[in-house]
Amino acid sequence: MPYSRTATAIALALFLGTMPPAADAQTVGTSPWGPDDEIGRLNLMTDESRADVLARIDGHTVYDLSVDYFIGMPSWQAAGDPHYRIWMTHTPRGTVIDDPLGLGADMNEHVSYTGSAVSMYTHSGTHIDTLAHFGLDGEIWNGFSADDHLGDRGWTVAGAEALPPIVARGVLIDLPAALGVEMLADNYRITAGDLRDALDRQDVALREGDVVLIRTGRMQVYEDAQAYMSHPPGLGMEAARFLIEESGAMVVGADNLSFEAFPSEIETNYVPVHTYLLAEQGAPILELVYLEELARDSIYAFAFIGGGLRLRGADAAPMRPIALPLRPAGE
Repeated sequence: MPYSRTATAIALALFLGTMPPAADAQTVGTSPWGPDDEIGRLNLMTDESRADVLARIDGHTVYDLSVDYFIGMPSWQAAGDPHYRIWMTHTPRGTVIDDPLGLGADMNEHVSYTGSAVSMYTHSGTHIDTLAHFGLDGEIWNGFSADDHLGDRGWTVAGAEALPPIVARGVLIDLPAALGVEMLADNYRITAGDLRDALDRQDVALREGDVVLIRTGRMQVYEDAQAYMSHPPGLGMEAARFLIEESGAMVVGADNLSFEAFPSEIETNYVPVHTYLLAEQGAPILELVYLEELARDSIYAFAFIGGGLRLRGADAAPMRPIALPLRPAGE
């Protein structure tokens, strides 16, 4: 999409005065699944692939891959988006005083009523980026244009409601373990070699249609928003191409919020990994995925089950995915 003043300011801040090399022209991808396709590589998920992974579940342990939402949690603020907020709409004592339902003091003192409301940026907490999140030159995946498909109530295509529940083989790539560190260094750019080495160490091979989740270790400081958000490590373009073009990943994700490394490798694009995955390849992105317990227990292959909230027209949706270990093949 054309640079706005805000985007340019963000880009300059991320570049920190550097000028990365130019790259080949980038254009949105055309879907092999037809002109009406809104979900991209999620089409790799089939009845057979879901049945295969569900048939191998070991149900003894369930891993929650989502994070807590709380005031002060890490969130993307560079473009001025809202923080997470929660407030009480009803409290037991307040209901006695306000009597909003006209029930009288005796009833309100007997029946304690609590209600709350939240507001947040859709990219807060554990969430999935839809293919509408980033585009190129006014278009998103499959050539859908903002001029034709973006109204005051969101996208009429490729919104969060278009995404099916995801049931697929998941793979954890634990980079800190492979590199012998507690956490990847600030601004560390993950390479294809890093991913290959970690997969070799784990004795796991990627397959077409996998949900690939990358651990950077940054989740260890999630309770400290400034530490979590400052100079995060992330994926480089070479690594992104390895995951999609060589390994066939369906969805990619990580335990941090930026997902890709900065400064950008491409002079004309301040978020080239996002646009490559979403707009060019049709691969949804998961961010802020909690991977610490999987890594602790060395669970590298598992059933991934998750669905985003059906927020009609939204370019992202909070989700609460789970991972269930798989029995070895043949059992």
